[in-house]
Amino acid sequence: MLLRLSKRLFLIVLLPFLPFLNIYASDSTKSTVVVFDIREEIAPTATRLVSKALSIAREANADLIVINMDTYGGLVNDADSIRYAILKSKIPVVVFINPNAASAGALISIACKHIYMSQGASIGAATVVTEDGNAAPDKYQSYMRSIMRSTAEAHGRTINSAGDSIWIRNPDIAEAMVDQDIEIEGITAKGKVITFTSAEAIKYGFCEGIKNNIEEVINAEGIQHYEIIKVEKNVIDIIFGFLKNPAVSSVLVLLIIGGIYYELRTPGIGFPIVVSAVSAVLYFAPNYIDGLAANWEILLFIVGVILLLIEIFAIPGFGVTGITGIIAILSSLVLGLVSNNGFDFSIQNPAQISNALLIVSIALAVFISIIIYSGVSFHNSILLKKMSLESTLTESKQIENTEDAYISIGDIGIAFTDIKPQGKVICQNKIVPVHSIYGLIEKDSEVKFIRKEGNSWLVEAH
Repeated sequence: MLLRLSKRLFLIVLLPFLPFLNIYASDSTKSTVVVFDIREEIAPTATRLVSKALSIAREANADLIVINMDTYGGLVNDADSIRYAILKSKIPVVVFINPNAASAGALISIACKHIYMSQGASIGAATVVTEDGNAAPDKYQSYMRSIMRSTAEAHGRTINSAGDSIWIRNPDIAEAMVDQDIEIEGITAKGKVITFTSAEAIKYGFCEGIKNNIEEVINAEGIQHYEIIKVEKNVIDIIFGFLKNPAVSSVLVLLIIGGIYYELRTPGIGFPIVVSAVSAVLYFAPNYIDGLAANWEILLFIVGVILLLIEIFAIPGFGVTGITGIIAILSSLVLGLVSNNGFDFSIQNPAQISNALLIVSIALAVFISIIIYSGVSFHNSILLKKMSLESTLTESKQIENTEDAYISIGDIGIAFTDIKPQGKVICQNKIVPVHSIYGLIEKDSEVKFIRKEGNSWLVEAH
């Protein structure tokens, strides 16, 4: 009797709080859905946004990721990076095409677990084109065909009503979205690439249904009670996306290499080394934040610079130390663009390494071309000298330094010290500071005066 009375008393006390407890219970059972837009050209900014959204989804233990898409395409490298990240995602990713998923957008859409389209939407036309709008050479088409096909195959096969094993997404159709020479009976004739309407995409297995909005897409995934986390780009995302553009990255690599080179030729804390340092920060920072450039890769770059300095200023000639430094610098620039976990590169996108090599190679080729065609003309330009701190300081002292005014171009002197590349030469019983044009000149060797730069002469072995 006492036990029954206690239970009734407990229920009476608890009754006013039941509505609040019910709300709490409902909230705790809500699903989490991450939503973000790709409604622009596929570029590094889009790649960064996808990476950010996937990271937020993992941290929030989300149940679903939805892409709200409207794009006519973009860069193949970025599309490949995005589709690879989607395929590797443990959280299901679906796309709502509203209304366009052309070219690179089609590749990304096919990578998603499910595709939904708005009425009047389209998907396909994935032929690779050049900047002038013409079809790119076949080697580029071949690569696009391959990744379109492999992406469709990644979804596997299913058993149809007749008991036959069929592809969930037909790889032939995916490939025919790129190549106009592929003919599929009843779907496309030779000479035309595939672009599906919403109804056609449903018919051929490239769309799960026509929806009007994101809410209907979420409900179609079997989720009724949910909260949405909307992921959007901020100013940092836009800036970092710009810096990660392949063209911008190549320019930064060129400035890094060029800055180091011209600073070594004109020693002193001047404009070239400042440009190189700033460019290195702009190059590594966005990749470090995005998890591409690891601490050891940045350290490798710094070690490479140090080895190069040691070779130039401390060790006669140019040998193993200098070559190792150059290899370390170039390797760090490449590795800084590639996904890895410590020294494990198994998580990398296969296309990343070729893209990274291409960026660094283009910058290196441009740099070598500049050196070949301009020689030392840039090094002697008024612009560089005016912007160089060392030049500014030496010019202020040059008026007072007239002790070597008697030396003329073509005069011969004797190396008073090893010149590597800085050193001193005795000429007409005067000690003159010099700078070697081509590597080491050993002590007591004859040297020829080439021209005056600031308060130092450029010389070469005679």
